[in-house]
Amino acid sequence: MTNTDRPRRSALYLPASNARAIEKARALPADIVILDLEDAVAPESKEEARAAAVAAVNAGGFGPREVAIRANGIDTEWGAADIAAVASSKADAVLVPKVSSPDDIGLYQAALSLAPGQMQLWAMIETCASMFTLEAIAAKASTSRLSLWVMGTNDLAKEMRAQLTPDRTPFLPFLSMAVAAARAHGLSILDGVCNEFRDIDAFSAEALQGRQFGFDGKSLIHPAQIEPCNSVFSPSEEDLAWARAVIEAFELPENSGKGAIRIDGKMAELLHLEEARRTLAIGNRIAG
Repeated sequence: MTNTDRPRRSALYLPASNARAIEKARALPADIVILDLEDAVAPESKEEARAAAVAAVNAGGFGPREVAIRANGIDTEWGAADIAAVASSKADAVLVPKVSSPDDIGLYQAALSLAPGQMQLWAMIETCASMFTLEAIAAKASTSRLSLWVMGTNDLAKEMRAQLTPDRTPFLPFLSMAVAAARAHGLSILDGVCNEFRDIDAFSAEALQGRQFGFDGKSLIHPAQIEPCNSVFSPSEEDLAWARAVIEAFELPENSGKGAIRIDGKMAELLHLEEARRTLAIGNRIAG
């Protein structure tokens, strides 16, 4: 169920109970809108928020954006009803929290048995336990709807009792291992939120770090973060020019059947051709 050439640069969380914010989100340049039933909604408002989220996705109007609903955990008093409601909605995906093992994916897969075939399962990777089962969780992509991970660095920091510093030093091993596990099994993966939404320079630095790790994009908590996030995770003009050069060079008759060629003084292999095609496809979809 993965879609590796779809731009997923920016994923904006919105409280599902905030109708005004949801209406504005229909015109925001985020690639993904996540209507939140979990952290952003008080217990006494959970049922109302659930109904509002389903009504919003069924009403549509989000254009090319993917729309996901973040449910409460299936082990909570609201989780089962959340999953059932999302399964019968027009949401592109359900995002589930605190996935710690492959068994958790199995539970959600079963709970979505009556959902439309195209509905995706997205998982929050945000517990200490999940750090030791990353590869096994990712491997469930081959037998389930699982297609995307979202890092939950705030919850991970809470469990670890670690500090979220600008350089995120305590989490660097986990971020790189999560990306590697996701890539090993064809999953898309989004970096966690940056809590600083007033300091755009600080946000952009963290987003750039995420891109350097290989994340597809980043989850966001404020609309002001969308434009700088899209900028960081979009292919640059130089990236697109190189991608075109690689594709054109491999298509030349004299390079037919070659596994490695020289382009502008640089060595390019077939693996670079694959990445060039993906880069150009993403660039074209962004432009379109």
